Amino acid sequence: MLAILKKEINTFFASPIGYLVIGVFLLLNGLFLWVFKGEFNILDSGQASLASFFLLAPWILIFLVPAVTMRSFSDEKKQGTLELLVTKPISHFQIVLGKYLGAFALILLALIPTLIYVYTISILGNPEGNLDMGSTIGSYFGLLFLVGAYTAIGVFASTLSDNQIVAFIIAIFICFFFYFGFEGLSNYNILGDLVYIENLGMSAHYNSMSRGVIDTRDLVYFISISLVFLLFTKFRIQKQ
Repeated sequence: MLAILKKEINTFFASPIGYLVIGVFLLLNGLFLWVFKGEFNILDSGQASLASFFLLAPWILIFLVPAVTMRSFSDEKKQGTLELLVTKPISHFQIVLGKYLGAFALILLALIPTLIYVYTISILGNPEGNLDMGSTIGSYFGLLFLVGAYTAIGVFASTLSDNQIVAFIIAIFICFFFYFGFEGLSNYNILGDLVYIENLGMSAHYNSMSRGVIDTRDLVYFISISLVFLLFTKFRIQKQ
């Protein structure tokens, strides 16, 4: 599994993919948070808060995570190396986990530079250091678990087609549905009086963690989503 993990990371940085993903993520966040005028601009808000970043990041990641994961298995299928991969003396789940952790590590590297935002907002606060660290830490935890779920969905989507673009689009659709779909259904009350349907979506659990409260129900939710899609991926590999 470690060999697959190292191979994935080396592949990302042997091509422009790794640098492009990290650069695009930081550039988009930087432009919306510090340059472009609008509701996400921190300087215009007049508050020492990273709420704008944690509101914006999930939407950017809906596109960037599938861009990272779309080649995980679709590329192996297209090149005909999937059969060779599954003959390695490791289990199918270890193969899936190696691919998953490789993609997750790349997104994690993209998140690390954003910690400078915490320092910047803390310095700009009046008085200095006027930043809700509990909410900030909780939001970062929520973002990590959200990225974990997105990545599992993206890896699964890459098994559905040997075309990377198709896998990319499928992953975006599934991630969007799980993040916003259930909340949308609850807002329109399509399914009747099921008032708790939004709790099936990622948005509700992510927002809960963003308040600085690390609830075990939120952790179990994200871990369950990730594990379910990793198992789906394993079954797809076994079937193929």
